[in-house]
Parts: sequence; C-alpha cells; structure tokens
Amino acid sequence: MSDTIYVLNGPNLNLLGLREPEIYGSTTLDEIAGMLEDRALELGLTIDMRQTNHEGMLVDWLHEAQAQGARAVLLNAAAYTHTSIAILDAIKAIQTPVIEVHLSDPKTREDFRHLSYVGMAAAKTVEGHGADSYRIALEAVASGDL
Repeated sequence: MSDTIYVLNGPNLNLLGLREPEIYGSTTLDEIAGMLEDRALELGLTIDMRQTNHEGMLVDWLHEAQAQGARAVLLNAAAYTHTSIAILDAIKAIQTPVIEVHLSDPKTREDFRHLSYVGMAAAKTVEGHGADSYRIALEAVASGDL
C-alpha cells in the first residue's frame, strides 16, 4: 500500500467557484487541490487529484486506485452519487477504502439527492462542510478512521 490518496471528482466540479456558490461555496477545485496537497504533505501523504464529467472515467480511476495500491480514495461523484450503479459496483469490486465526499449535505436538499449509491459501499461519508469536507476526509484516512 502506498501513501497516495486518489481524490476523484465527478461532473460539473470543474465549475466550482462559479457554479451555484450559495450551495457549493466560492472555492475552486484548484484551490481545494492546493489545500489538500499542503495538508497531505503535513501528514506524510500524497494526493492524486482528478476531475471528469464522464462516469466511466470514474470507474476506471477506481480500478486504477486498487491496481496502484492507493491507500484510499476520496470520491465526490457529484450527481453520479445518486444515479450510478456502475460506480457502486466499482467501489464494491475494489478493496481500497473509499470515502464519499460532498461539499453540501445532500440530505438537506432535493429528495432525489437523498439516495446515495456511493454511500452504499463507501467506508465513510463526509458531507456538508464545504471545501473542508475534503480535508476532514483526508484526515480520517491519515488517522485510520475508516
């Protein structure tokens, strides 16, 4: 097992900082990546931060995390959280622990966001802390709190 943490981000998260800042905040994904890299360095970890708008790419990256011996995956699958059985199956197919991450708290939003396929297989969920959700999830990996 390596000290690399995959941080996988799904559709529309490339627009963070611009997209609905009243829900998702004004922090960009690049700013989150910088914050995570700094905190990971302090914790003796390495971040591999990625974003895609394509469901199959997230599945491929989950498989890759397993193949590369990643310590864990922080996954913000965005809208695919609520729709993707393929991502659920990919999480179930790997042994690498996955922490589900959300900027907002889906349980306080529209009814369709209350169902999380990712959460059905994730080792832990961190939600509702804005950009800090990623840091909290990273620290959970570092402390072994999975």
